[in-house]
Amino acid sequence: MYSQAFLRSAAGACALLLAACGSTPSTPLPAARTDHTAQPVRIGLALGGGAAKGFAHIGVIKMLEANGFTPGMVAGTSAGSVVGALYASGMNAFELQAKAVALDEASIRDLQWSSGGVVKGQKLQDYVNAQVNNQPLEKLGKPFVAVATRLEDGKRTVFARGNTGQAVRASSSIPGVFEPVRIGDSHYVDGGVVSPVPVNAVRELGADIVIAVDISDKPRGQKPSNLLGTMSQSLAIMGHRLGQAELKTADITVRPKVLDMGAADFTQRAQAILEGEKAALAVMPQIRAKVAQLQAERSQAAQQAQQRAAQERLQSCLAQRSSWQKVTGLAGLDSSCTPP
Repeated sequence: MYSQAFLRSAAGACALLLAACGSTPSTPLPAARTDHTAQPVRIGLALGGGAAKGFAHIGVIKMLEANGFTPGMVAGTSAGSVVGALYASGMNAFELQAKAVALDEASIRDLQWSSGGVVKGQKLQDYVNAQVNNQPLEKLGKPFVAVATRLEDGKRTVFARGNTGQAVRASSSIPGVFEPVRIGDSHYVDGGVVSPVPVNAVRELGADIVIAVDISDKPRGQKPSNLLGTMSQSLAIMGHRLGQAELKTADITVRPKVLDMGAADFTQRAQAILEGEKAALAVMPQIRAKVAQLQAERSQAAQQAQQRAAQERLQSCLAQRSSWQKVTGLAGLDSSCTPP
């Protein structure tokens, strides 16, 4: 029986003889067809309702941007939809703050005497549309959705297309205060009835990490001092249990200390922004850790995918070699298929 060394020598000799007459075409490794690089982490922001307390959302966004965590998508309920729409239109946190400081309450509140509500809401719709340059939801700079409640059946409705101001108006129409908004054949009221902090909505947009901002009222044994406060707290009580279940699915929850601020008190907007900043800074270590963890997991998965793809290309190359290339490969003279 021939020895392995003899076979190698014979194969090598044959290969050299063939090389003298001409070269053998090589079989290159097939090119990789799939991109196995780690994808960036997509941060989604879920902004909850809370009337004038919604100015706190601006402070949260300021701190996220200052620390390099710019949200890529936003969902908003009620006051959160107002801030979310303006942010998604392309404004940065400082531009949002400038808008908040300059906001005249009369520019968004149109009182009326109606059985449907004491505020019509048309001014709010017009204000939002003016701020976003009349861009529809699907044309905003960031993916954004506004969450409302369909009055006919209580169904959660997520507006992702169409009139931005109208969607925000529907999401912000506190029952008993704002007139329900008619869109198509249905009527809509505040999204806080079914989704006080829209974690699920922003997750559905494709967020990998959801940062939820909860500014909702919590019953504390005190009677609100005005109609808006009463209705806002009633809404929070109705949606509390459902909202808590949804909040548990968020990766990070930010809770600005704005419970002592009145739902209709626009004079404390600066303090609300500050409380948002403080609350965001408090959870920044959690955000960093969560982002780093997901980045590490994705990097490891990408490396493993690259290794598997390289092995598959090698096996494919080896299977496609000619009989003669297999012989020369036995002699160590064929390098057309290089192991990864």
